Order: sequence, then structure tokens, then C-alpha cells
Amino acid sequence: MSGTRVAILTGAARGLGAATARRLAEDGLRVAVIDLAEPTAEASADAIIAAGGTAIGVGADVSDPSAVEPAVERVVQELGPPTVLVNNAGITRDNLLFKMTEGDWDAVMGVHLKGSFLMTRTAQKHMVDAKWGRIVNLSSTSALGNRGQANYSTAKAGLQGFTKTHAIELGRFGVTANCIAPGFIASDMTKATAERLGEDLDSYVAKRAAAVPVARAGQPEDIAHTVSFLVDERSGFVSGQVIYVAGGPRA
Repeated sequence: MSGTRVAILTGAARGLGAATARRLAEDGLRVAVIDLAEPTAEASADAIIAAGGTAIGVGADVSDPSAVEPAVERVVQELGPPTVLVNNAGITRDNLLFKMTEGDWDAVMGVHLKGSFLMTRTAQKHMVDAKWGRIVNLSSTSALGNRGQANYSTAKAGLQGFTKTHAIELGRFGVTANCIAPGFIASDMTKATAERLGEDLDSYVAKRAAAVPVARAGQPEDIAHTVSFLVDERSGFVSGQVIYVAGGPRA
């Protein structure tokens, strides 16, 4: 693959997505930051530009097909055809099953699963045309089951099957698809979880980190480094895999 690659990252205004966008820009990719609110997407892109990278911020609801097509077309017009896609956008609506509403269920499925489907369906045509592409979907160790997260766990497990399927379908076109399942990562979502549980953030992080074999919490950069490998030229024989980046062999 010659020339500078173009990457689209969803949910990249903060947290894991922003860290990954920064890393890919450092790797020399032109980066499109997509997030629900354009001002926050632009702020993330501006930070990349200030560091010497090339980026744009685009506001779009990835669960809305009428928003996805124009967002990808804007990337094509401003940066070029995308050959890297990182589906990171996600939300939580945690609750025990008997308390969970249909709205809680639908919202999580809409962003994680429908959003990844719409973005992948739209972006893959550019990869097929280029005969080269990299797709990375963000799952979670919650895919193995997690109390209070029936919706989130189901969506993250679904992304693993989704990834393996389009790895099979798109492989003949030079496109790989892989899935990263982060373990405990200290991020904005961690703060929200601690608040939901009524725990002090520092105490919550320390308690969770103590259970990790490498004896620390993960950082957004840990995920960014793994994405960097999976979208690199050298990872071309790695496809359809689920990589648990969790500090140990068990979630």
C-alpha cells in the first residue's frame, strides 16, 4: 500500500479513541475523528494538528445511517479514501436485568452494533477499491459476562462475531478485521462506573488493579499501541482475531 493512509476512528473525542487517534497520527496516518458532537471531535483533531499530525473532526451519530454516509464522504473529500477504520464509539446504560428498560437495551445496541455495522459497510467499499484495508473493532472483557451489563456484554460479544465474519468476507480483497477486548482501563468510563457503584474513584481503581496479574490498571495508550500494530503493514496475516488486552490471561 503506497501513500499516506487515512484512518477513521469513531468515539475518538476522548478516552481510548482519542489516545488511539493520537497514536495513529504519530504513525503518520491522516486521521478523521468522528464523535457525536462536532466541537469535541474538532478539539481532539486540533490536539493532533498541534502535535504535528493531520486530522479533521466530524460530528456524526454512528447509529444513524443518514449521518454515516455524509460523514464518510466528508472524510473522502478532505483527507482521501479511508483504508483504516477503528470502531470505538460506545455508551453504557448499566442496570440489572430486571431494571433494564428497552430504551437502555436499544441505545447500547444502536451505538455498538448498528454503529459498527453502518460504519464498516460504508467504509469497506474504499478498502475493497484499494485492495487494502484494516478494520479494528473494540470489544471488551465484558463480552464474557458482567453483572449489571446485559446490554453492554451482549453488544461486545456480538462485535466479536461481527469481526470474524467480515474478516472472512473481506480477506480476499486485502482487508483484515480484528477485535480488541480491553480489560480494566482507567478512563472516563471508569469514573462513571465508580460513580454508579457509589465508590471513590481512586479506591475503585486500586481495588480493580490489584486483581490484574500485571498489578496495574490499563491505560488508554495500551489499547492505542495494540491498534497501531493491527493497522500496520506487518499485521497483514493477522485477521479475525480477538485480542484480550487485559494484563493477564483471564478477564
